[in-house]
Amino acid sequence: MSERGPSTAPSEESPHDSVPVAGAVPTVGAAPLNAAPLKAARRTGLLVTFILGGLTALPPLSMDMYLPALPQVTDALHSPAATVQLTLTACLAGMALGQLVIGPMSDKWGRRRPLLIGMVVYVLATAICALAPTTELLIAFRLLQGLAGAAAIVIARAVVRDLYDGVEMARFFSTLMLISGVAPIIAPLIGGQILRVADWRGVFVVLTAVGAALTLVVWRGLGETLPPERRHTGGVGAALRTMRGLLGDRVFAGYTLAGGFAFAVLFSYISASPFVVQEIYGASPQAFSLLFGVNSVGLIIVGQINGKLLVGRVSLDKALGAGLAIITVASVALLLMATGAFGEVGLIPMAAALFVLMSAMGLLLPNTNAQALMRTPHAAGSASALLGTSSFLVGAIASPLVGIAGEDTAVPMAVVQLSCSLLAVACFLGLCRPWRTRAPMTAA
Repeated sequence: MSERGPSTAPSEESPHDSVPVAGAVPTVGAAPLNAAPLKAARRTGLLVTFILGGLTALPPLSMDMYLPALPQVTDALHSPAATVQLTLTACLAGMALGQLVIGPMSDKWGRRRPLLIGMVVYVLATAICALAPTTELLIAFRLLQGLAGAAAIVIARAVVRDLYDGVEMARFFSTLMLISGVAPIIAPLIGGQILRVADWRGVFVVLTAVGAALTLVVWRGLGETLPPERRHTGGVGAALRTMRGLLGDRVFAGYTLAGGFAFAVLFSYISASPFVVQEIYGASPQAFSLLFGVNSVGLIIVGQINGKLLVGRVSLDKALGAGLAIITVASVALLLMATGAFGEVGLIPMAAALFVLMSAMGLLLPNTNAQALMRTPHAAGSASALLGTSSFLVGAIASPLVGIAGEDTAVPMAVVQLSCSLLAVACFLGLCRPWRTRAPMTAA
């Protein structure tokens, strides 16, 4: 992998560390963004935050609101639990793969049209899920729901890149983390309340209504943010060449991989923690829900500290490096506790280590996104697609590994978390090389 551009480029700590967005005259709603896009973005910040926050929250709502309904689906459609679990896998796979298609589309046709098409297809697919008579049909349309819902993930990040740069972009990603951190907490609670008054199909009815409302808000409130002069031409071949060029940039690849492995640490926690907390330590479902919520609040708080206090005062790479160091230390502690190196430990020490690990994600996820996207103003949609797809795919691979030794040990979870933490550190140090002056990436 190569670094592109002249060797005299400014360093990451320089006030001019970000790649400028040349010639951009995007609009938000009816208000045009002039030559000072950051000021205009601040004036429309509340509306932009609301819309992009809703788009960011839609995927976790689609995944987690459905979780309490899984036993009902198994009984209602007379399918084994393993088959019904494929409805989750299909949605996750759709969200991962859909980003690879929709990201380059948004670089070619602009953000607004692919987003609206994706949202309309999402609403239709979700409505059909509510009517699905068989598990097979439900799996098929959950896949389509994920493919279409990927538009919300990938285009939301690309719009942030269109509107913001430098530390402002990192701050905005921290704000979005507040929303994306709350959504997984409240989604199962909402799903559980829906099941008090309706069956499992009611969950999809509510998701259909949420998708329709968000589509309307996007149509009325979010204008095009990528002007024609910054769009890409060409078909699939051009899109593949763009992605190949992005992956060929060593620094972009480093941030993408570091973020992906950090996301795998998060996914392994989500997959294993119900069994670790309830089966091994004997906690009740209510206690597990409380601990899960507390850990999510920790992630949100650190994300806000990152955006409000650290960004602009501390370089993004230093904050990112601190986050990587914290999750590595927490993973080592979890592995030592799981293997009995400290003797018998109760739930509280394990929960404390998980809290520290989860909270550190508030330093990792927004800063890896911001650093990667700052290098790619010429292909924000494709870059966003690669960021999202790598995270989902690495997370999906890591998740099954945490249960490889059964439900009675936390060792696999700790091993996966430590391995992914070390891989993230290796990618950050070996590819990003934050101590060196870096040249900006140029369009292929």
